Amino acid sequence: MIKFEHVDKTYPDGTVALVDITVEIPQGDFVAIIGLSGAGKSTLIKLINKMIPVTAGRLVVNDIEVDNSLKGKKLRTFRRKIGMIFQSFNLIGRTTVIKNVLAARVAEMDPISSLFGIYTRADKILALEALEQVGILEKAYNRADKLSGGQQQRVALSRTIAQNPSIILADEPVASLDPITAKQVMSDFEKINKELNITVIANMHHVDMALQYARRVVGIRDGRIVFDGPSSAVTNNLLKEIYGREMTDDDIMAK
Repeated sequence: MIKFEHVDKTYPDGTVALVDITVEIPQGDFVAIIGLSGAGKSTLIKLINKMIPVTAGRLVVNDIEVDNSLKGKKLRTFRRKIGMIFQSFNLIGRTTVIKNVLAARVAEMDPISSLFGIYTRADKILALEALEQVGILEKAYNRADKLSGGQQQRVALSRTIAQNPSIILADEPVASLDPITAKQVMSDFEKINKELNITVIANMHHVDMALQYARRVVGIRDGRIVFDGPSSAVTNNLLKEIYGREMTDDDIMAK
């Protein structure tokens, strides 16, 4: 469970990013966050794993208060259950796919094993299973930088699965991919969400994909939630409220 209670976020330079955010996300939900650039979508996601701190209000994630007391080893332990997917993949290109996935296990290893990259048989099996879940097992021993963008994002998703997370946060995960590849990657998110009951929260650049793959949509405008409900309930009038103008079919496909 993720629970925001009247959360505000103001950056040190005075920029107000989020205002009075109150929302609950139960375990296993698939939520797409939509809105204009600068609306506060990325800020909301970054608060969940404390990449940035809350300014005011209360945030609880997996029964843990995400506040100033959460730091050091306590914070590292907390973050192990939260996977993060970025638009830029964040892979080590010069090494193999399986080694990129195994990097997710480093936090669970002793210092010597971590230093020399000595992984257990169980870790290797877990990594291979994670690759199989997103249909990329045959690429396990290829160099990561030889893969297409879509394949690299699938490796990033496999690495996150190998963490055994309860939550996956995805910040514009398919914005840099072509439409066909983007749909394949979003299908992988949908599959992982359903089969492993992992909460998925994704900032979405493409409104059409948000409506197609997420069960729930949160619309943000100027740092405030203006819609929170099932994707099936999103209408053109609601999109106008979120984006501040009438939305054409081309807007919905490309926004």
